[in-house]
Amino acid sequence: MNIKGKKVLLRAIEPQDLAQLQQWANDPEIQSGLGGWHFPSSSEDQRKWYASLSLGSINQRFALETPDHGLIGTANIVDIDWKNGNAFHGLMLGDKEIRGKGYGLDAVMTIMRYAFEELGLHRLDGSMIEYNEASLGLYIGKCGWKEEGRQRDWYFRKGRHWDRILVGVTAADHKELVVTTKYWAS
Repeated sequence: MNIKGKKVLLRAIEPQDLAQLQQWANDPEIQSGLGGWHFPSSSEDQRKWYASLSLGSINQRFALETPDHGLIGTANIVDIDWKNGNAFHGLMLGDKEIRGKGYGLDAVMTIMRYAFEELGLHRLDGSMIEYNEASLGLYIGKCGWKEEGRQRDWYFRKGRHWDRILVGVTAADHKELVVTTKYWAS
């Protein structure tokens, strides 16, 4: 099953995506904006990661694709807690040429619609490095997420420590945003 947004398609990650994902995984500029610890990634690392993906798991990972550009990034809904109705979401736009053109906005809106309207989740959580202004502007400024906390000096990047910004959105926040913006109306 593919999940269609206005500009992007969320689909399963396929073996033919692995070479591009490895290239992005080894791009220091991309990795400096993402959480977690990053080491150089080999093609074998990518194959092992791909083999660990499971359809029935609590972790859903998607390739982001557009008709004009093909694979542009990845999105996920992971650590799904079905009892409490929450999960963690992350997004990576690997293709630098498409940034700032609404693909990230559409990907987040599509993920929220899928999480809240299809999976029946109640909330999504996320986190960002404090200097990642593009992500903070997207999630908090455009997609209705709220800053819910700050963990001081969480990430070590660029020779110093940076805060981790904790963000979240509820199904009610999403519904209000869709009504207010009429995002899916056009």
